[in-house]
Amino acid sequence: MTWTRFDVPVATRAPTGQTAAYLGDGPDALLVDPAGRTDALDDAVSDADVGHVAVTHHHPDHVGGVAHYARQTDATVWARRGRADAFESATGVTADNTLAEGTTIPAGDGVAVLDLPGHAPEHVGFATQSGVVSGDVAVAEGSVVVGAPEGDVRAYLTSLRRLHAQAPPRLHPGHGPTITDPREACSRLLRHRLDRERRVREAVESDATTVDEVLDRAYEKDLTGVRDLARATVVAHLEKLAVEGAVRWDGRVATPPR
Repeated sequence: MTWTRFDVPVATRAPTGQTAAYLGDGPDALLVDPAGRTDALDDAVSDADVGHVAVTHHHPDHVGGVAHYARQTDATVWARRGRADAFESATGVTADNTLAEGTTIPAGDGVAVLDLPGHAPEHVGFATQSGVVSGDVAVAEGSVVVGAPEGDVRAYLTSLRRLHAQAPPRLHPGHGPTITDPREACSRLLRHRLDRERRVREAVESDATTVDEVLDRAYEKDLTGVRDLARATVVAHLEKLAVEGAVRWDGRVATPPR
């Protein structure tokens, strides 16, 4: 099964200003991440045999068209197992079925669900022989926000390592161009995230205690317009380091371990 991409203009913090929706081919096709409506997506859905609608995660810039296309197609709507209530709150749609690692959605010749948490706790990917619709796990350029309270850096690193090991032929991301070398992209994002962790740890070791103090030392660039995202990222890194015993963090003050 192959994926056709539709870029949907939507309110998003991603620099593209768009979220990519993906429509599989074949019978009972799967529509992933309909972020909103466009004429091109409307036409494609009308012409296709859409049997399933799902999202990689519940962030607002990925779910805006779910209700419309679910009504139009009368498709089976899928939500992450254990997160159906959150899915309904985000989309206004009650899921017909739930998915998790190991689920195969009977669309086309089958779509395998991969657990890929980190950017969001419910984040999943949708794998076929042609590649993985990977949502916000990876981008071809730049980096992915993994910020508190929902972001989990430990889970995110595991998701990147998992995709690196599986080495699919390509990743179909929610934002930015198709990733044609998934292993290189995952390696780059792992290096970036571990480098940021090192900077956060070194900031705490050099007596930065508050989130803003750590932030100012861990980032050496202009954060205009994204300081809130960077701040949430620092908190997520402090939470990870605290779990691992590399820092002490009480939700307000960070200090080196005893």
